[in-house]
Amino acid sequence: MRKLLLVLSFLLAACDTTVSKKEMGSVDYGPAPTRWKEEIRGYLSIRLTDPKAAIVEYRTEPKQLFQRKTVARDQQYGWAVCVWVNDKNRQGAYDGFYPMSFVLREEKIVAVNGGPDDANVIGSRYAREQCAQLGAPFVQIR
Repeated sequence: MRKLLLVLSFLLAACDTTVSKKEMGSVDYGPAPTRWKEEIRGYLSIRLTDPKAAIVEYRTEPKQLFQRKTVARDQQYGWAVCVWVNDKNRQGAYDGFYPMSFVLREEKIVAVNGGPDDANVIGSRYAREQCAQLGAPFVQIR
């Protein structure tokens, strides 16, 4: 168990997500997406346990975001949105909200952090950091 914690600590330390203005300005983000909610709904509809009953809160409008390459993630850039999701579990009860961040370019999702396909320590960390960066810090309400 200690080895696993040591490895996870190393990976998280290696994931410096601080981005400079030079990096932010080095890519072409393209035009802001207009159908971003539909794209995100489509993504979630095939991944959530109960997509019709899930509570999906769009916490931000699309904003430019640059995700630098780290040991754990590839470089991504585009228009990012922070979403909080509360889905039902297999027993039919809500599990509580969790954050997700979506990065879009040319009306398509190019990266997702957190959520059903990325439910791990690193995905959760990226989603929380990016939601905070976008202006919607995740605070668990119970």
